[in-house]
Formats: sequence, structure tokens, C-alpha cells
Amino acid sequence: MAALHYTLLFQHFNRYTALSVEEFEICKRYFKEEEFRLHDLVVKAGQTIYTQYFVAQGCLRTFFKDEQRDRDFTVQFAVEEWWASDFMAYYNNQPATLQVECLEPSILLSIEKKQLALLQKEVPALETFFLRKLENAFVAFQKRILSNMKDTAEERYEEFLRQYPNIEPRVKNFQIASYLGITPESLSRIRKARAQSQN
Repeated sequence: MAALHYTLLFQHFNRYTALSVEEFEICKRYFKEEEFRLHDLVVKAGQTIYTQYFVAQGCLRTFFKDEQRDRDFTVQFAVEEWWASDFMAYYNNQPATLQVECLEPSILLSIEKKQLALLQKEVPALETFFLRKLENAFVAFQKRILSNMKDTAEERYEEFLRQYPNIEPRVKNFQIASYLGITPESLSRIRKARAQSQN
């Protein structure tokens, strides 16, 4: 099974760069396969974060816990071939403010920051990959900020469906609602109106 998970990573890398089989064998030495149970926290608030995770199997949610208002704010979902961590903490060497929770039993391929730097020296093509990944993440978060400013809840829901196709059965309604910045009741109304318009 581990071979299948690494094959997924190999295919993922080669969507953005061109790695040889020999180069990927080097990559495999730097990644570690980790298994997590349902509701495990991969990243906890307050931790110093040195690791990012490639989702080989499972579904994760990155969220901020507002203790004063006893509310969660979902920042991101991550399914197969997505990456997860508290990237603000990871890049800035500061304690995490976000948490990453497993919404399903999950298998992740992890790599630590120092190991990644060594890997990029051995396999320079991966510098291009991780730069592209960072660029894509920046663009995606900027688009989301603008969407929250100008789009209706219905438009944000449609964009959610485009960004995360087939994820709805894997996550709870209140988690989707918190990602969209609306109440679960509003999400139900949007779904009902959308279903009626498609009939």
C-alpha cells in the first residue's frame, strides 16, 4: 500500500515538473508515511511547525478555533493530492494559530523543513515545484479573500463545489458553512434553492 501512496506523490510532482524515477527514489528517502485516526489533530495550535503534509489518503480540515466565541472557522479542506499544514507558522517559524484535523482516517506523507531544503539541493527540479505550489496557494487565498468581499453566499457555494468536487459527502454541513462564512441554516436554504432550480 505504501508504494501506491508514493506513486500518487510521484504523479503529483510530475504535473508541475519532470522527475525521473531515479530522482523520485531520492525523494522517497526524505518523506515519511504517517497514519492518523478520525479526529486526530495533525497540527495543534501553539505548536512550532516544522512539517508539511501531502494527503495520500483521507480528508483534512484546517481551522481556527475562536475560544472566546466558541466557534470554528474553516480555512481549508485537503483531500488526496492536497497539502496541509499551518503554513504561516511553517514559513515564519512561529507557533501555530491554526489546527489541522482528520475528518477521516488518513495517510499522509510528511516532510520537515530542513529535510525539504536538503532534498531540493539533491533534486533541483523540486525547487520549481514548491515555488509553483506556493504561487498557486497565494493566488487561491487572494481569490478567496476577494470572493468573501464581493460574492454572494450562493456564488461562494458554487465556487466551493468547483474547488472541492465530490467532497460534500465527506465533510459535515457545519464545516462547509464555516468555510463559506454562513450559518448551516443558510447553507441548507442555498442547497434547496439550487436543487429546485436544477429540476
